[in-house]
Amino acid sequence: MKHQIFIIFIILQFSILTLSQTTPSGPTNITQILEKAGQFTTLIRLMKVSQVSDQINTQLNNSNQGMTVFAPTDNAFSSLKSGTINSLSAQQQVQLVQFHVLPNFISMSQFQTISNPLRTQAGDATPGDFPLNVTTSGNQVNVSTGVDDATVSNTIYTDGQLAVYQVDKVLQPMSIFAAPSLAVAPAPATLKPKSKSPAGLSPTSGNDDSPADNSGVEKIAMHGTAVLVFGISLFVLL
Repeated sequence: MKHQIFIIFIILQFSILTLSQTTPSGPTNITQILEKAGQFTTLIRLMKVSQVSDQINTQLNNSNQGMTVFAPTDNAFSSLKSGTINSLSAQQQVQLVQFHVLPNFISMSQFQTISNPLRTQAGDATPGDFPLNVTTSGNQVNVSTGVDDATVSNTIYTDGQLAVYQVDKVLQPMSIFAAPSLAVAPAPATLKPKSKSPAGLSPTSGNDDSPADNSGVEKIAMHGTAVLVFGISLFVLL
């Protein structure tokens, strides 16, 4: 009897231990993961303000697609030009955070064979919008945005559904941070130099539509008329 009770006790203990290992501790929470890791206060604040953290948690806890997050440290944000984040509009801040989130789970080994450009939560990956490219060199993973290049320096969290990687720079999308192309200014019109007037004469207008000076012609015409009248008078007298 005692032997049977002992066996039942062992079975119950094993069952309790098994249930404790398979039962999740709670829903996945990206901000709690970052808070536990430390040095991500700026990213956490942006995630909360933009509500991207809620979107990540909702997707993780309601689908099996998985997600990947590139997490810049506080030092990465402090290396940006002063006032950079505050100069962004609310929509741009959302896009900036979403640009650090991939809509599927990618392990470190999968970066070796992944196809570029990667699609992010920010939108299209076509050139000029939100392109994100990953290159590898041995075990090192580099991320390029077209504006800056970052390196994956550490794996913060991974569970087969969510991967969070520490990066040493803020990933800057081209659609927000790329310098606008400068328009080529039209060449200035060539001005024709005004002709200098002879000394003693008043300058004439440079406008080609101005009337020509006919004073000399008028004098010749008046002289010819006088000669003609004088000739007619002599003919009549004779």
